[in-house]
Amino acid sequence: MSLLDIPRALRDFIFPTSCHLCGNHIETGQILCGICQAALPRTLYHTNPNNPMAMRFAGKFPFDRATGHFFYSSGAPISELMQDLKYRRFPSVGPFLGRLIADELFPSAFLQDLDYILPIPMHFLKKARRGYNQTELIAAGVSESTGIPVRHFLKASRPHRTQTALTIEQRMENLRNIFTLAEIPRSGARILLIDDVCTTGSTLTSAALTLLHAQPSLRLSLLTVGVTY
Repeated sequence: MSLLDIPRALRDFIFPTSCHLCGNHIETGQILCGICQAALPRTLYHTNPNNPMAMRFAGKFPFDRATGHFFYSSGAPISELMQDLKYRRFPSVGPFLGRLIADELFPSAFLQDLDYILPIPMHFLKKARRGYNQTELIAAGVSESTGIPVRHFLKASRPHRTQTALTIEQRMENLRNIFTLAEIPRSGARILLIDDVCTTGSTLTSAALTLLHAQPSLRLSLLTVGVTY
């Protein structure tokens, strides 16, 4: 590669010109072609207050509403996008998904009357290795489309091992006391907790309980890019 090619290569890395799923040409600033974008399986959970994701948290802590936007399973297209974002160093996938989800939720009331967006934090050592927290990038995309500010009320006080092969009980133990408050939100604040994927819900539960222990009057809502089924 010549020196003249470096700026173009960098531009294509940050703003890819081919669809991440099918390889077809896309406009600069996009991640997916229109066909692949339309084919991602939406849950439409936000249209049903008693949806399966919300039921995972029922009785664990008080919350206003909860949704995962896409059905998630290993090897599915949304899983490939999350692999690109988390492990293949394509950070531009995060804001793209955040904007896409926010735009699709906009006609509903799901994102209305919110004060802050709070991404699930990542321990600083893990963030240093990866170079970014993918959930912060997703939250930035949601914020860009909605104007709702992102705040960082939580911090991860210790690293934790991957959750992939753990049981529900092991996941909860793995996340016990992992989050601490970086700042106490104001009383009655309406906060949207954002994570990348919801499987058992243990990460969101741990974060929510940490927040509510410090400020019981908080109004929490939950949003993830993917949700297992």
